[in-house]
Amino acid sequence: MNRTILHVVTNVSHFGNPKHKTGLWLSELTHAYEIFAAHGFKQKIVSPAGGKSSLEPRSLRWPFLDSSVRSWLNDPSKMALLDNTLSPEQLDSSEYDAIYFTGGHAVMWDFPDSIGLQQITRDIYERGGIVSSVCHGYCGLLNTCLSNGEHLVKARRITGFSWAEEVLAGVSREMPYNAQQEMQKRGARYEKAVLPFMPNVLVDGLLVTGQNPFSAKLTAKQVVSLLKP
Repeated sequence: MNRTILHVVTNVSHFGNPKHKTGLWLSELTHAYEIFAAHGFKQKIVSPAGGKSSLEPRSLRWPFLDSSVRSWLNDPSKMALLDNTLSPEQLDSSEYDAIYFTGGHAVMWDFPDSIGLQQITRDIYERGGIVSSVCHGYCGLLNTCLSNGEHLVKARRITGFSWAEEVLAGVSREMPYNAQQEMQKRGARYEKAVLPFMPNVLVDGLLVTGQNPFSAKLTAKQVVSLLKP
């Protein structure tokens, strides 16, 4: 059976300080994209505003600059996908079996308040599709409510980049908010790995979340396991 995955990437290219560049954490996209492709799934990429998605500079360095990332960077057709992402208004949510929110600190600014992404996420989830995220991608679920008015994440086991990891990454002072804390305020049952930067994935029904960049492959594999007949 053909399955179609919708990847979500950011349009933001810098922190609050314009001199501090950020963007999509590329491996969080490429690792999942390769796994979905290996299973024959169709894939499209959307962003809150459509158009260009810039890359997080740190995601292009060791240890994140692996064969998957290099392959994408060296493929003009793949890079073009990030120069011309779709906007939510161009999509029909009924065509997608799963949505996958990628990360990078940039998403903290443009994911939470995208009404278009919230609608698509709600539609997919309430149709029995999979909602997934990795790392900061869970910021895209912060303000998504179901048709009954409750937050999608309420009472759900969820993970994502932890505040401890923000501190260790040396960027906590530049964060617009504490994503872990905001999730908990919305009633989510946030969990993290014992050690920072270790792969960690949680599955709660139709919700699949990964904690950090090292969790992207495992997150995608869990999505596949839920979608395969």
